[in-house]
Amino acid sequence: MSSNPTATETQPLPPISSLPSLPQETQFHVLDTLFEPSPELHTLMAPVLANQPFSSYTALIDAVGGRMSALHAANSPRDKEVLEGILGSHPRLGESAAKKEHMSDLSRKEQANLNAGAEAEAEREKEQLRALNQEYEGKFPGLRYVVFVNGRGRDVIMQDMRRRIDRGDIEKEKEEIIQAMCDIANDRARKLQQLWAGLS
Repeated sequence: MSSNPTATETQPLPPISSLPSLPQETQFHVLDTLFEPSPELHTLMAPVLANQPFSSYTALIDAVGGRMSALHAANSPRDKEVLEGILGSHPRLGESAAKKEHMSDLSRKEQANLNAGAEAEAEREKEQLRALNQEYEGKFPGLRYVVFVNGRGRDVIMQDMRRRIDRGDIEKEKEEIIQAMCDIANDRARKLQQLWAGLS
């Protein structure tokens, strides 16, 4: 089950202490906001969110990262399927406008910087990025390339994609994606908590 991420996603996060007592739909909305909408992540974290209090959003994100790493280490076919469902939920970098309805509002904003630049140069690089995404997903079936962009330009990101494709290690790839998703989630949490502070 997934709430619509575009309707209220830029609202502040609820106080972390209130999370266990909130409706499940709201708990899942928090996960969707910090990570990306993923039924597998909802299923993985539902019992934790309902029963375990967290001292901070960083602690919650660490718990999600820990659960994903445990799935990776377990290596059963079912665990692999759940993990790849979560890791594959992230939008492709440079996703075309026609496909952005499947992308969370925060992902659209994060990618806006990556897609900025002179029009002709930007179009050429977008083509390269599309080709790299296709090559990456051919090399690592079931995965999407995920990186914490953090202000880096498209050229730097594409060099990183090339490095990871050439390395060809799917286990290391899963580890990097888990870490990147947690880095992105921490950045989102920080920004949304600043929004909360500005409104209070």
